[in-house]
Amino acid sequence: MDIHENLGDVTEQDIKGAHERDLAVQDQHGVQFLTYWFNSPDGQAFCLVDAPTKEAAIAVHKESHGLVPHNMIEVEQPTVSRFMGDWERNVPDIARHEDAELDTGLRAIMFTDLAGSTQISTREGDAQALEILRRHDEIVRAALSTYAGREVKHTGDGIFASFSYVSRAVECAVEIQHAFGEPTAARTESGRVRIGISAGEPVSQHEDLFGAAVNLASRICAHAAPGQILVSSAVRELSVGKPLRFLDRGPIALKGFDDPVRVFEVPLDRVRRS
Repeated sequence: MDIHENLGDVTEQDIKGAHERDLAVQDQHGVQFLTYWFNSPDGQAFCLVDAPTKEAAIAVHKESHGLVPHNMIEVEQPTVSRFMGDWERNVPDIARHEDAELDTGLRAIMFTDLAGSTQISTREGDAQALEILRRHDEIVRAALSTYAGREVKHTGDGIFASFSYVSRAVECAVEIQHAFGEPTAARTESGRVRIGISAGEPVSQHEDLFGAAVNLASRICAHAAPGQILVSSAVRELSVGKPLRFLDRGPIALKGFDDPVRVFEVPLDRVRRS
């Protein structure tokens, strides 16, 4: 997948025209451009391409319209198909773009968990525990409002929420941790928050969400340390082109999942410097 950034006032029609010019010359380079996405608010475009090398894909762009990508990453086709939906080879009728009313069903799922709430209640009394929980709810709900998240339900010690855009879920999680004083909060578990995020196509019923993506986010949250944000590999892949960093924490065994799941930590400095 190649990434074009800082496209200014380019339009959807401009991107479609550039894609059509790629299709006209791709055979000369042994390349196949499959589809594309247009993020109009941020001036970004993404092209999914089947190519023998990165250089071959870039050569098509150079010959057809001169818009060389700022970055290219390798993605697995099954992952793209799973999260971007069923797309036609070579003949996308429209660009997928962020300000359209198109809803693919993709959701980022986020769980928060207030660590040590039981210990706080035992040690300091129920009133103090409820006050800390109230502060948690206030912080999380304010961040959800800012980043267009939807509270699905309260889980007792945390909140289960969903987002239409993966990057907003990650940014919301960082905002929550900063509001709780991370990364400089006291190194104790009590009163701190752990956060887990996954992405997928959950099943919706009666305003609730179900499915593997929900279960995965919940398990990842339970695995996170107090003050930490952990995300699935799908979240990392779907955040391509955004100013976010991810640290590979390797595969972990999670209850209910047959194979180890690779997780990534989101550093709380928020912006990718490299």
